[in-house]
Amino acid sequence: MKKRFKGLKIFAAALGITLAVQAVPIHADSVHVAKEGDTFYTLSKQFGVNMTQLMKANPNVQATNIYGGLKLNIPGETMKAYADSAPATITAASLNVDSDQKIVEAWGKTFTYNKTLNVKATAYSAAASENGKWGAVDYFGNPLELGTIAVDPSIIPLGTKVLVTGHSFPGLPKKAFVATARDTGSAIKGNRIDIFVPGSQQTVSDFGFQDVELYFIK
Repeated sequence: MKKRFKGLKIFAAALGITLAVQAVPIHADSVHVAKEGDTFYTLSKQFGVNMTQLMKANPNVQATNIYGGLKLNIPGETMKAYADSAPATITAASLNVDSDQKIVEAWGKTFTYNKTLNVKATAYSAAASENGKWGAVDYFGNPLELGTIAVDPSIIPLGTKVLVTGHSFPGLPKKAFVATARDTGSAIKGNRIDIFVPGSQQTVSDFGFQDVELYFIK
């Protein structure tokens, strides 16, 4: 696994932010595979759990980035009726592309894109050895979360939102997921991206090097 050292974050030093890496995931009694339309609010009602506790059980999931196939920890006791009636897990996205109209559909959502880019992808974890002295934060000082990718800003400007496709890894939704360029790395140059994946460094290292296609979505 390569090491990553981020660019200088002057504002973080000025504020004297002390960052701690949470190495042990929060325990949950069950795992729910999100479907289209799920939100922390609707899931809190469905499972009868406090929404704040639900969000704390999924610290690496942004409320605005819940999509079909995403695995979410559900704290507390799970309704037995739901467990008995739950359908088989479906984690494959249907990916339909209309290159003439510049439209790509994934997980039942339709995105308009302006261009595509083939890149070599790796993955990184929140391990201190991969993140340098600044810890498990992105270039802007925000905690790393699912949907964060490190890029070469000269190729993919920071803040760019993309649909990542063509990857294969158990820690990520199959076929496609939305990501935002929020990080950089000394080894991330040219047509390269580094995908943050929650989990141990050893597990994430199994991602290896993969060829993926990015859709620059609006």
